[in-house]
Amino acid sequence: MTRLVQKVSSGRAFARLAPHVVPALDRAVHRLTRGRVLPSARMLPGVILTARGARSGLPRRTPLACMPEEGGGWILVGSNFGRPGHPAWTANLLRHPEAEISWQGRDIRVRARLLEGPERERVWSAVVAFWPPYESYQARVERRIRLFRLEPVAGPEM
Repeated sequence: MTRLVQKVSSGRAFARLAPHVVPALDRAVHRLTRGRVLPSARMLPGVILTARGARSGLPRRTPLACMPEEGGGWILVGSNFGRPGHPAWTANLLRHPEAEISWQGRDIRVRARLLEGPERERVWSAVVAFWPPYESYQARVERRIRLFRLEPVAGPEM
């Protein structure tokens, strides 16, 4: 079943439809279940990222797939489903790296860091092994897909 989902999610039709359906469904179900259920997490682990808008400064909630790391961090992939532009949430994190995620029903303060150089290359290899469609997404776009590491910020949970 996983291979079928990976094959479907690698296609251009999925890239056109998914950005309009998946986030809206995730936000609605996540809100209705008070953070306990995130439908897209049936395919990949997921978080709801709350970051301040790059221009507005207003909180923006975005459901995203993630790759959990041992030790409590998370990797976010700015794939935008293999579409040409960087997703807006990546600009938000570049401008305002202090954010919050909802992870498995808990709200956690995090700090985001854009990965570059050899560190990015190591993580990119891990991300592609974790979810092979990311390689198809990168092949379709001229931009370099942004990778962010989210690390928990010391202090009480939100």
